[in-house]
Amino acid sequence: MKRPEAIGPTAAIEPAAVRPRPHRIVEVDALRGFALCGIFLANVLVMSGLDGLSGGGGSAGPTASGLDQVAHWLVMALVQTKFYLLFSFLFGYSFTLQMDAAERDGAPFAPRMLRRLLGLFVLGALHAVLLYPGDILTTYALLGLILLAARAVDPARMWRAALRVYGVVAGLYLLLGAAVALVDTGEGDEGLAASAASAAELTTAYRGGPADVVRANMDAWSDILVGLLMMGGMVVAAFLAGFVAGRRRLLADTGTPERTARLRRICLWGLAVGLPGGVLMAAGTVGPLGARWEIPAFILGMLTAPALSAAYASGLLLWFATPRGARLAVRLAPAGRMALTNYLAQSLVMALVFTGYGAALYGRVGAAAVLGGTLLFYGFQLAASAWLMGRHRLGPVERLLRAVTLWGRPAPRA
Repeated sequence: MKRPEAIGPTAAIEPAAVRPRPHRIVEVDALRGFALCGIFLANVLVMSGLDGLSGGGGSAGPTASGLDQVAHWLVMALVQTKFYLLFSFLFGYSFTLQMDAAERDGAPFAPRMLRRLLGLFVLGALHAVLLYPGDILTTYALLGLILLAARAVDPARMWRAALRVYGVVAGLYLLLGAAVALVDTGEGDEGLAASAASAAELTTAYRGGPADVVRANMDAWSDILVGLLMMGGMVVAAFLAGFVAGRRRLLADTGTPERTARLRRICLWGLAVGLPGGVLMAAGTVGPLGARWEIPAFILGMLTAPALSAAYASGLLLWFATPRGARLAVRLAPAGRMALTNYLAQSLVMALVFTGYGAALYGRVGAAAVLGGTLLFYGFQLAASAWLMGRHRLGPVERLLRAVTLWGRPAPRA
């Protein structure tokens, strides 16, 4: 599931005739880099064929070792559904930075943003067909139109709208969870057999040739559309919350006692609400709860996911204010600056490893090995991003999207 790229230079020096651009907010880039890792961990479970195999206490992959179970359980509890919300929040925040950039340049904002959203949609569509059907870019492009239409709304009203959207979505989710928990579908062994046959067919496709992989990705679009309808409301609420934070400069207001106290409250409340929900989600999807409670537990985990996302963000912002945390922020920020390039590179590597494009290891590797390899590759991305951002203003895909946004060629170097 996944996300927007970084915006603008780090400390660009402009000609005297042009209004100077502000320094980048390192903490925002670092949060984006942190979210990039979480997105990768969640997506790799799908691309490797592990997601959906556990089913309320079943195996966590082909090896079914205790280490695999623990690794899968921890990702479901602490990562799944939390990081796409953090990315969505940062998308809304960055939307306000795009508005400020257009104002500085004396350019109309709406045409710029429409071109940007169109560019994201095209990239996302190609990404979904060729690499990873769980693409998030097309979702951001479509739902970003809501932010574009509502950009003039007062921040206080927009915050209330975000709460209302979340309330409506939560009510619908709870009704669905109650229905699943209370109603016996009567599928029994036939339903399990159909699920097993569908999983076997998908495994054959992803281990086949490139044409089989593309066909399987396109066949998954119906499921992706259902997921969009389910998660769209949460994404919109996070967009609106991020937009409000950007208008009020909440992430740029650093070092004040009021900000520190607010972040501590958010972190404590977020952990108190979000951690139990994450544990329940993992218990229902990986174990030990039975299959009947898988969907209700997942839904309750989704509803509490924003709290844990907020706890992650506020806790990191507090840590970034310390000397050791500041060093971590500097290491994460380059990856966040070129998050779109890194996101697509992650999908390319996953496709080469797990599908017929390359090694075709779909369904053949345990969760511990998959997640360990994911963290190793993310470490490589951190190093590569630092090297690249030390020499260029933008990542390769960010440069392309910026050219589409401005309908011209961006300055190539820092």
